[in-house]
Amino acid sequence: MNNLPLLLGHRGTRAFRIRENTLPAFERALDHGCDGFEFDVRLTQDGRAVVCHNPKSRGISLAKASIARVGHLPPLEDVIARFAKRAFLDIELKVPGLEQQVLTLLRENVPERGYVVSSFLSNVLLELRARSETVALGIIFDKKTTKWRDLPVNYVIPRKSLVTSALVNEVHDVGKFLITWTVNDKRSMLRLANWGVDAIISDKTELLVKTLRPDQKRNFGSAIED
Repeated sequence: MNNLPLLLGHRGTRAFRIRENTLPAFERALDHGCDGFEFDVRLTQDGRAVVCHNPKSRGISLAKASIARVGHLPPLEDVIARFAKRAFLDIELKVPGLEQQVLTLLRENVPERGYVVSSFLSNVLLELRARSETVALGIIFDKKTTKWRDLPVNYVIPRKSLVTSALVNEVHDVGKFLITWTVNDKRSMLRLANWGVDAIISDKTELLVKTLRPDQKRNFGSAIED
């Protein structure tokens, strides 16, 4: 394997005693040796972008809460500012309404190691493309589909079970990149890397790096406790 894929943490990492989608989780993924990480973004009632996978956090509905009520969640601007120089960022938008805010933040802090703004929602991606011809976009899907062919995206992001060597080749043949998720076993990591996927997202970031970059030195000193 001469061209190893980008190694990305899923919501940072699932390391012991570190909550996903938090600054410590993102730091730990990088400490393990990942190139970057995927994370989820939602919108509060007062229009602030916060990092959270579920529509509720600690029993609070984000869509009905002010930023002050969910102060335990990282604001998107803090994550981008902190990691723009150090990590490939896969910014998954869970809801509409974040488009302009995300584009503005990316202009203010251009990710130096690359990025993709991804979503399951085609309308979100179309709105982003209408606002920017250059933003890197990715469509996520967990069921077999060909809709990625008709969308103005740069990245195709299928669930691991949908990836075949033929799909990898098809995506590459039309000039797009393929990222897959969530890959947590060594055998799948090796198989997907051999097929030539462009990035692998995993909960098990330490295993991911040990499997695909066994000689890479890792640093375990910078993650902060949550």
